Amino acid sequence: MVATMAEETKNPARDIPIGLVGSMSMITIGMKWAKYLVSICALKGMTTSLLVGSMGQARYMTQIARSHMIPPFFALIHPKTGTPVNATLFITLLSSIVGLFSSLDVLSNVFSISTLFIFMLMAVALLVRRYYVRQNTSKEDLMRVLGCLFVIIASSAVGTALWNANKLGWIGYTVAAVVWLIGTLAMSFLPKQRTPKVWGVPLVPWLPSLSIATNLFLIGSLEPDAFWRFFLCTAFMLLYYIFVGVHATYDVEHQNSHYFKDVEPTDQPNHGPFVT
Repeated sequence: MVATMAEETKNPARDIPIGLVGSMSMITIGMKWAKYLVSICALKGMTTSLLVGSMGQARYMTQIARSHMIPPFFALIHPKTGTPVNATLFITLLSSIVGLFSSLDVLSNVFSISTLFIFMLMAVALLVRRYYVRQNTSKEDLMRVLGCLFVIIASSAVGTALWNANKLGWIGYTVAAVVWLIGTLAMSFLPKQRTPKVWGVPLVPWLPSLSIATNLFLIGSLEPDAFWRFFLCTAFMLLYYIFVGVHATYDVEHQNSHYFKDVEPTDQPNHGPFVT
């Protein structure tokens, strides 16, 4: 959730990495003390998770509203605090209602699978961003990148399936691990198209590839009901995006392109004329 605050920081390239490392360090230290203060820390942890989740989701919602996939009303930024006030209030209220009338097991399963799936997609997106640039990457290199990604994801999924099915034993795990290693090693020899100027994820492609395997393994350890709920929610969001979101974003982009033709580059607003 620290990364969602990038727009509100003075120097995102410096502040976001410090915030990520600092927050993870504090959480790790806090976990050592949690065994002595289980009750208090559990209550504080749930409250903190609710507040942090609302803060991050509100900023996601703000970006979605800026593209007009949902009403632009939720993109309103408070002039004094610089925070998305309407989106924050809506997400907080909605989270409270859902939490009040839903089972904790259902919420935890859906939250876990969606979070792990997003983390896996982020790792995939990182690899694509490092190894692919439109109009610069040749078709041959693009096919190699896609092939390596397929090998990494497929071997991770097969290893997870073998672990859950408890078949083939260590032979299956070893084969899946070797295939994953070959796919990652092959990607490491491909030319990188982007190099971070200030700060970037180290050990690419090894660290993102390991993240893909780890998240897929954790997803496979969840209950089957979590997958049905996740697929239903995903199907609903995809249908909404296809029938509503695509047309809304196209219209906004088309209107912005006409607007910027008559505006000098130094006078252009950050997000176009349609952001409240």
